[in-house]
Amino acid sequence: QVQLVESGGGLVQPGGSLRLSCAASGINFSINAMGWYRQAPGLERELVAGISRGGTTVFGDFVKGRFTISRDNAKKTVDLQLNSLEPEDTAVYLCNKGTFYDGKYHEGVHWGQGTQVTVSS
Repeated sequence: QVQLVESGGGLVQPGGSLRLSCAASGINFSINAMGWYRQAPGLERELVAGISRGGTTVFGDFVKGRFTISRDNAKKTVDLQLNSLEPEDTAVYLCNKGTFYDGKYHEGVHWGQGTQVTVSS
């Protein structure tokens, strides 16, 4: 049974940072691409970042160098470091197990429950 559990969300002031973590179980983690998405009220879900099994990364255009994604195959975790946060980054952030090909991350069917990130003064 695939299980993805996110943690690390919270309330942060504009310009602040957060580190999100996704712990995976029930999968052969090291051979899977992993990704982070976000969804804000009234908006479509969008890719924040994806990482291939080999460590190749891709980011949404809105990231503009502010976020990084990393994976630890031994711990079966994928982390998302959020820096220089803006109010527009407020959303539920979700972990996803997907695929990576043609230089792009492609979402899969397995999702975590999400963690709320709120950027406000």
